[in-house]
Amino acid sequence: MSKRPEIANSVKTGTYNTNYHDVGSGEPIIMIHGSGPGVSAWANWNKLFPILSEKYRILAPDMVGFGYTDRPAEIVYGMNVWVEQTVQFMDALGIEKANMVGNSFGGALALAMAVKYPERIKKLVLMGSMGVTFPLTYGLERVWGYTPSFENMRELLGIFTYDRTIANDDLARLRYESSMQPGFQESFSAMFPAPRQNGVEGMASNEVYIRSIPHETLIVHGREDRVIPLETSMKLIELIENAQLHVFGKCGHWTQIEKTREFAALVDGFISI
Repeated sequence: MSKRPEIANSVKTGTYNTNYHDVGSGEPIIMIHGSGPGVSAWANWNKLFPILSEKYRILAPDMVGFGYTDRPAEIVYGMNVWVEQTVQFMDALGIEKANMVGNSFGGALALAMAVKYPERIKKLVLMGSMGVTFPLTYGLERVWGYTPSFENMRELLGIFTYDRTIANDDLARLRYESSMQPGFQESFSAMFPAPRQNGVEGMASNEVYIRSIPHETLIVHGREDRVIPLETSMKLIELIENAQLHVFGKCGHWTQIEKTREFAALVDGFISI
């Protein structure tokens, strides 16, 4: 076990190893992180681990190109690659079916999984989710266009959060240093090049297919989200038949960080019914 909390377990997915967290026991919940610079499953979800792991088995992988999963030199990043990694991850751990929680980019991936492999998903939670088309926001342009500096990371934290006390220098320094790990910026900058509206479209599932999603779905959004607009979740609640929507006021893009206990209670209540 590494001394870095971000590095946990490793499992073979296709031709490379995926770094993942495996905490708690019970019904499995797979948690898919977002696409910010320096992101990892740990950075995205660690505040939820001690709460939800009391009742569930939480599995949180670093998607290829992010965090501490291998970065194969020949890989071309895209939704099909991440969907196949998720299926291979589940197969490697012997998980036939799981609840899936997706944050932002991870929500788009969870939607794509529900479309392509509906039999592998029990219930779906989409938080500040991508997955439908929308005009590129200033916030997302800044996130995907990030170049490493403490000042740029500090600006991003201000964009991500409503509560500016969270966006402090300590967190900015931590996330900046994470974004500077070997290989991180190279893969990150390759994923969503300009024009970045193409990245939004690449994350979007066909609306006809989204309408066919049969799963019980919980959609969560921060009202003050400046990265992924609330309108995306309004669109998803319109498209997904068995869906409910919860909007947090005074909350930005990081619902799981700004409203940790409330979000955990929502997820627990939704999955346990």
